[in-house]
Amino acid sequence: MLIKLCMWSCRDYNAGRNHRIKIDNSSFERVEQLKYLGTTLTSQNSTQEEIKSRTKAGSVCHHSVQNILSSSLLFKNVQIKIHRTKILPDVVHWCDTWSLTLREECRLRMSEYRVLRSIFGPKTDKVTRESRILHNEEPNDLYCSPNIVWVMK
Repeated sequence: MLIKLCMWSCRDYNAGRNHRIKIDNSSFERVEQLKYLGTTLTSQNSTQEEIKSRTKAGSVCHHSVQNILSSSLLFKNVQIKIHRTKILPDVVHWCDTWSLTLREECRLRMSEYRVLRSIFGPKTDKVTRESRILHNEEPNDLYCSPNIVWVMK
């Protein structure tokens, strides 16, 4: 109920009115941004800030386990399980409320590619024996699970 009241009071933000809602001797004022249960709600009902926040949380989580993900001592399937159970849930938390644009989908895929590149490491050419980093679509060929956008949808 509280979220609906806050969002209702935010919809008239451009009208310049100063709405205050009073319920049982409690007064609520309009805010442009509200953090509720770890999710950022904005007055414009935009998911852009929330997606930035979630990709940042995924990057922080990836950074905390980066030594494990780039280790050659662990099997790739164990590293992928770490990705699926630790990093991916941080990014897709509350994603069922998002409406994604193509730009946001691309941003989410790029953050996932970054993690998958650290798991699979550089690719060595069989003929020239030169190493190179994986291109954006190559981790999808090696990663046998659906990409992050498909999981969200």
